[in-house]
Amino acid sequence: MKKLFGKLNKIDTFSPYFFLPFILILYFFTSMFDWHKFEQFNIHVSIWPAVILAVICYYIGVYVIDKLNWTIPSFGLSFLSKYVIHFIVFLTLLGLGAFILMTFEGGFGISDESNRRNLDPKLNFFSQLLWFGVLLLLSYKMILEKNMTWKKAFVYGSIFAGVIFLFLLMAYRTPLIIMLFTGIIIFHYVVKRVKLTWFLTTLLVIGVAFSMFSFIRVLTEDRSLEFNDRRQPDVELTEDERENLLTAEQKVNQTPLWIRALNEESVTGHIVLSTIIEYTQENGYLNGEIHKGIFSTLLPGEQTSPRMEVTEVVNSVSVEKGKNITRENRTTTPTFIGQLFLDGGYLLVAIGFFLYGALISLIYNKVKQEGIRSFHTVAYAFTITVFTVSMHTGLLDLIIILMLGFVIIASSIINMENKTASVILKKTALANHMNS
Repeated sequence: MKKLFGKLNKIDTFSPYFFLPFILILYFFTSMFDWHKFEQFNIHVSIWPAVILAVICYYIGVYVIDKLNWTIPSFGLSFLSKYVIHFIVFLTLLGLGAFILMTFEGGFGISDESNRRNLDPKLNFFSQLLWFGVLLLLSYKMILEKNMTWKKAFVYGSIFAGVIFLFLLMAYRTPLIIMLFTGIIIFHYVVKRVKLTWFLTTLLVIGVAFSMFSFIRVLTEDRSLEFNDRRQPDVELTEDERENLLTAEQKVNQTPLWIRALNEESVTGHIVLSTIIEYTQENGYLNGEIHKGIFSTLLPGEQTSPRMEVTEVVNSVSVEKGKNITRENRTTTPTFIGQLFLDGGYLLVAIGFFLYGALISLIYNKVKQEGIRSFHTVAYAFTITVFTVSMHTGLLDLIIILMLGFVIIASSIINMENKTASVILKKTALANHMNS
């Protein structure tokens, strides 16, 4: 066992070749423990051809860019390098103001799901800049520390924890996960190399914690509110269909709620992806409607958000079986594979994951060329974290897409003013990282 762990710990946990595909496979592997939910929702279409295709195309994208040693060009914008940090500070202050106003107007989202879903959308949009700005500024500050001590690391971690707590009050899990894993990756490259066995242990603890957070949030809903209504669709079923449905529900209920909650997110993702594939077999692809909806929600008048459209799609299939996959007026996280498949099938899945791998590899090559003590490490940590989280959530939030775009462009144009210092930091940091 000691030899095995020794070999495992030689793996760079957050390498493009390991981190994202490992989480993707782990996510869908844990979804196989469904506690009879697949039977309850009559899931019969396999997701594995799409998942395997996604992993293969991702690796092709990473490998091709890695071998070519390409990086993202500066687009002729290098003269803006000195303004990047100032702009991040501005975004942080804008996010802080929006967060304060949103809190005073709408209260805390953690008080009830209905409250979280009805926060001011404009203030909610801009409030996300708070955690984004703090994350980038703190990460970059850690990167530039020539002598990172455990005391300094604790101070940075405390500030991270404070901002995480603010968004915990709003019951938002996505910012928490992005901040947490981006911080861990920065810690891995700057403070202390995170061995794979440590990472797996941490992943287990974080996974259970977030699962229980979701479980408690649902458990404490105010059922008297119409928004939290749990009634199922009133549809005509044959006697056999009704009996089979009741039998499946009984089997599901034999497993305690808290055990089901441990992997509920991945089971739901599996159910949604399978249902999306089933829907396209009968109705064809949406040909870009889901991705167009990301931007159409900015238009005046009533618009249907992409995740609400996914809800309508999956429920249109499951309602005929007497169940709603997602409650009415709620949104559905389609998984990233699901959103691509719904718009363009296997072809779009292949293209999407190839581009995923290529983009991550482009930024990682920049890290290898410029050294880990540069803004490129921050950009890499943020990008691979967002892409990994989107395996479940999908990449459908305009604010997250804008954040990604900003980080990638910033990484391509920013440079260290002192080139000599850059070279010294690069050699020292890489040597320390390899020795650790």
